[in-house]
Amino acid sequence: MDKHNLTVLNEFILMGITDRPELQAPLFGLFLIIYMISVVGNLGIIILTKMDSRLQTPMYFFLRHLAITDLGYSTAVGPKMLANFIVDENTISCYFCATQLVFVIMFITSEFFILSAMSYDRYVAICNPLCYTVIMSQRACLVLVAIPCLYSTFVSLLVTIKIFNLSFCGHNIIRHFYCDSLPLVSLLCSNTLEIKLIILALAAFDLISSLLIVVLSYILIAASILRLSSAEGRHKAFSTCGSHLTVVVVFYGTLIFMYLQPKSSHSFDTDKVASIFYTLVTPMLNPLIYSLRNKKVKYAVHRTLEQVFLIRTLNMLSGIV
Repeated sequence: MDKHNLTVLNEFILMGITDRPELQAPLFGLFLIIYMISVVGNLGIIILTKMDSRLQTPMYFFLRHLAITDLGYSTAVGPKMLANFIVDENTISCYFCATQLVFVIMFITSEFFILSAMSYDRYVAICNPLCYTVIMSQRACLVLVAIPCLYSTFVSLLVTIKIFNLSFCGHNIIRHFYCDSLPLVSLLCSNTLEIKLIILALAAFDLISSLLIVVLSYILIAASILRLSSAEGRHKAFSTCGSHLTVVVVFYGTLIFMYLQPKSSHSFDTDKVASIFYTLVTPMLNPLIYSLRNKKVKYAVHRTLEQVFLIRTLNMLSGIV
């Protein structure tokens, strides 16, 4: 078989979400709205949790980094996907494809462990409130974010370098709307057993280890809540982790559906639907969930809007004077 290495194969063609022309414009409008809501929502969370003095706690520190990861992988995928709706040929250079793959893997992997850190934070807050400030110190929070960041960077570079150091066949059509690892591996002519095992092992480790931390934390949280005597106390304790639990169910539910579906029903079309959900829809939902369910975030939004309105009013009055 003729093999063409990366120096010969200079670009790929992305099949995109659909090949039906009548759906291109409606889908472009829909995903543009979704992406813009995601950008505005996550940037808003980042700014609010950084600027508002009442949101300077570990919970909102992790929420800020969750928003950064959501913004990161939605931006790694969204703009290129939107551009592909309005161009004739959905091409992507090998270098841009590799860059996109690095950032998608890095931010997705980071999100696993940031969600785990958030569940651990809720466990400490509910089950060990007297020692909360000592256990969840600023240094501890930085470590819980820095380690996943370094690990996810290593994983993304490892997988990307492994894939792009192998030989591609003459076929350069990626059956996806962005450069994902599995569609790229299907284009390789080299022996793909090693890279498939690496991807499977890393995905299994990330999913199982992070989910185990989340499940264990919530089992201990539930046990602690059930021991509370008053219904009001149980409701207040549960409400502190309701938003995070919703985000966890949406994020892990989508990935479990994608990776644990029966092999007979597995297809790239199914992967596209799941990928749309966790790369575009989930980053849009997360800030909405935290904004609608979290009183402190809602109050912070109101205070910020009032301050902006007040500043603009004062500027207008000073201009008139």
